[in-house]
Amino acid sequence: MSGLVNYVSCGVLWLGLLVKAPDLLRHGRDPYLRALCAVLGLAGLCFFLGAPPTVGAVNRIGGVPNLAAPITYAAITGYCAASQVLIVHWRGGPRVRRTVRRWMVAYTLVVLGIAVTFALGDAPVERRTDLDTYYATTPFMAQMIVLYLLAHLTTTTVTTVSALRWARGVRGGLRAGLVLLGTGTLCGAGYSVAKLIAVGARWSGRDWSALGTTVSPAAAGLGALLTVVGVLVPLMTPRVAEGWRARRTYARLEPLERALEDLLTRRTLRLPRPRFASPTTRLMWRQTSIHNALGHLDAYFDRELYGRTRAGALAATGDPERAEAAAWAAVITAAVRREADPARPGPPAGGAGRLPGGVPDPAVLARIADALAGTVPLPAAPVTPSGPTAGTTAGTTAGTTAGTTAGTTAGTKAGTTAGTTAGTTAGTS
Repeated sequence: MSGLVNYVSCGVLWLGLLVKAPDLLRHGRDPYLRALCAVLGLAGLCFFLGAPPTVGAVNRIGGVPNLAAPITYAAITGYCAASQVLIVHWRGGPRVRRTVRRWMVAYTLVVLGIAVTFALGDAPVERRTDLDTYYATTPFMAQMIVLYLLAHLTTTTVTTVSALRWARGVRGGLRAGLVLLGTGTLCGAGYSVAKLIAVGARWSGRDWSALGTTVSPAAAGLGALLTVVGVLVPLMTPRVAEGWRARRTYARLEPLERALEDLLTRRTLRLPRPRFASPTTRLMWRQTSIHNALGHLDAYFDRELYGRTRAGALAATGDPERAEAAAWAAVITAAVRREADPARPGPPAGGAGRLPGGVPDPAVLARIADALAGTVPLPAAPVTPSGPTAGTTAGTTAGTTAGTTAGTTAGTKAGTTAGTTAGTTAGTS
């Protein structure tokens, strides 16, 4: 037999170990992380040692027929101990260390029992695939086989029950991971159950060795795949969710960056676009470009325009956050136009300067981009700082932005009324 199932299962498990290796190097003292890596490493080792070509190589190198059997069984027992320790650390509690010590002592005794019974038994004929059923009636060898199978069945049963019971009380990626882990260990239990049935049949004089040579490896391989996915899902879910949020925010900020495009290019305020970068890195790049542009426009911001626009939008929508975004959108639009106007190279004569709170935070930037998404980024004419014309223009800008922002709440009529009222009041005053 080629042992393809064993080697593929081993590769899947060690791939999961490779994914977690950097974290293990950085946080080597984390007991949970050590237990997790031990589970992945030992599970892969069990499949590697159990492959028929590996069994033949170990027996040949060791010079002892069937020497690979106790070595493989000891690896399986070590995997069982690591699985129990992982579950204990995963659940936590006040008696974690005591429980871990008990499991370690129990499985250490199992390993010693495997070594002693193999030394006392007689297994002169090499069996690479059906040793369990072939020596099921041989003294001491039978005890060794039953000992490791019962240890494995105990581990898979406890892990399955613990994982599925815990999954009922959690949500999200942790629940999905626990369900997969519980299902995987349940499939893994099929390995020891099929072997035990085959051994029991051998005791009664029947030959059901096919259960141990075909059903058991298939159950163990499927269990390994589900187990490694179940272990990795809770670890990868936060990263995937963070990347998804970063992609959405990156796309959401596009209207704001587009409004600042001319300024960013003309003043060389944008950093080089990162290539083959993660969504989080691309988002940081876009946010940095926007902050650079807003920092340059700081002296061109009109406080009076901000106040009028915010008041008009707040009257129309009743939503302070949307009103703030609409005011920022109007101020940024006006500042971009003023900064680009060669006839007015300097800041406004009055009402200019840093707005309350300085550069908006990321959440406000996203709302500003939403406000700009439904308006023309640059007005047709520059906004004048004072006088009747300033009042009329500011009122019109405030009304337009407030009306657009309030569309879903108050409709076009509310926006028009707010704009006209703000414009008339500002012009009259």
